[in-house]
Amino acid sequence: MKMRSWLFAPGDSEKKMGKAVDGSADVVIFDLEDAVATANKPEARRMIRAFLDAHPDKRERIFVRVNPLDGPYTLHDLAAVMPGRPGGIMLPKAYGRQDVEALDKYLSALEAANGIDIGSTPVIVLLTEVAECMFHAGDFKGAPRLVALTWGAEDLADSIGAASNRNPDGSFTFTYELARSLCLLGAATAGVPAIETIQADFRDTEGLGTRAQAVRRSGFRGMLAIHPAQVDVINDAFTPAEEEIAEAREIVALFDANPDAGTIGWKGGMLDRPHLSRARQLLAQVEGG
Repeated sequence: MKMRSWLFAPGDSEKKMGKAVDGSADVVIFDLEDAVATANKPEARRMIRAFLDAHPDKRERIFVRVNPLDGPYTLHDLAAVMPGRPGGIMLPKAYGRQDVEALDKYLSALEAANGIDIGSTPVIVLLTEVAECMFHAGDFKGAPRLVALTWGAEDLADSIGAASNRNPDGSFTFTYELARSLCLLGAATAGVPAIETIQADFRDTEGLGTRAQAVRRSGFRGMLAIHPAQVDVINDAFTPAEEEIAEAREIVALFDANPDAGTIGWKGGMLDRPHLSRARQLLAQVEGG
């Protein structure tokens, strides 16, 4: 399953959910949390369940962002949508690994009740939306159902009482760059892809492309989107170029031909085992779909 672009759509808008699923996003996230007012949550649950029932061929790409476990809505969200067999669940405002383990138990019970293979519903976790989770980003190795980690900046600002999370030039201040780094390191530790957070200004597609390419170079494997106009830009940025793929194949072939070599001369420089590892990771992204 490709994980380059993750497009949010509010769960109380059938039109926006339909448009999102019909587009080119690798994953669509139907939102029951921030995008839906409290009074509309029951109707949003019903609408998401109805959409899943009506589009069984599209379920695999559809994740549902439920409400956080420290509030009163999560079990209502899960009970409503799990019979529709969503492709996965996004857990927001996680405090640590214990939240993933609690969610795993809820999902297992609902899978059993609805004839779904137990353990088959994957989970992406939103780190760093609460300050406490900043200290636990490296604790998710082996966490049940985990397929990706992502991070958030807006709720983190609220969690710590910050007036802004930006520098005058628009870049994130230190604390939020730290959150991004902890997400990347936590994902690497857990052995799952790191997914970059949203860009709020959906009209700035040029800036989006620059940012997406930069975070991809740093190790991220995809990015959240809030508008369909962002999806193709993100997909392009996180799709390795043909030249990169050819180079990676050449590096792998060189080491395959010289299995006992620690270093190999190449194009006027030296390759070592970390170069081989990075080449294999890039090819896995491409060949693994």
